[in-house]
Amino acid sequence: MRKDDLESRLARLACWRGPVTLAPLEGGLTNISYVADDGREKFVVRCGADIPVHHVFRDRERAASNAAFESGLSPEVVHAEPGILVLRFVDGRTFGEADLAAHADRIVPLLKTCHAEVGRRVRGPANAFWVFHVIRDYVRLIDADPKYLTLADALERVQVPLPTVFGHHDLLPGNFIDDGARLWLIDWEYGGFGTAMFDLANLSSNGAFGAAEDAALLDAYFDGKVPADLRRAFDAMKAASALREALWAMVSDVHLKTPGVDYAAHARDYLARFERLIARP
Repeated sequence: MRKDDLESRLARLACWRGPVTLAPLEGGLTNISYVADDGREKFVVRCGADIPVHHVFRDRERAASNAAFESGLSPEVVHAEPGILVLRFVDGRTFGEADLAAHADRIVPLLKTCHAEVGRRVRGPANAFWVFHVIRDYVRLIDADPKYLTLADALERVQVPLPTVFGHHDLLPGNFIDDGARLWLIDWEYGGFGTAMFDLANLSSNGAFGAAEDAALLDAYFDGKVPADLRRAFDAMKAASALREALWAMVSDVHLKTPGVDYAAHARDYLARFERLIARP
């Protein structure tokens, strides 16, 4: 849809209580977003169709967003229709990469709440997220180097049984907002049932945590009860998270081509992270 047509459609949404102004919201890697002001309140409008190549389905994102709001993690959804999600605006600072490690002690309680509460509140069909399936699907979709299939198998074999929880699965810095009093966790495109280990590893990979920061993260989440096999599983999952992000960017470069987003650079960044992680002794 042309930008003018999209903005005209957004201006006519039934949720507004007065004439609305729209300002583009930068930073998204796949969606077009706006800050909307109807004269009484500000909102965020997320615009995007389903993205089957990324296993993203907007009805499931909406259900996860509603459950996250009910769990006290995310702003309220005030309007939804095909391709459009309107949420209350959070006035705060979006995190950068260094903030993930600096605020890990504040992030861990959010993850514990997510894993304990969101799955109890989600309604309707819900996603499942298993990073090794995603890696295999991406490799075959774009005919990437088959060595990644072998590496994914090896990383998967190191995993240990953990309870099934509802995770966020996309803990990029831009998905955390600090309003000065609390943290918010936003953007639930990849929310689904999986393992807590991926969210922990994904946070670490996206925040470029070092060994000491990883140890502190695991000790905080598991209350200090972290046996050696669980630490090995975390290290393997962290590498898998970086590989998945790199392949995500490769797939996006072929299938999405979002203006202004350098998917090739994103892929190079995360492939380099992956190579460093698997090179660790």
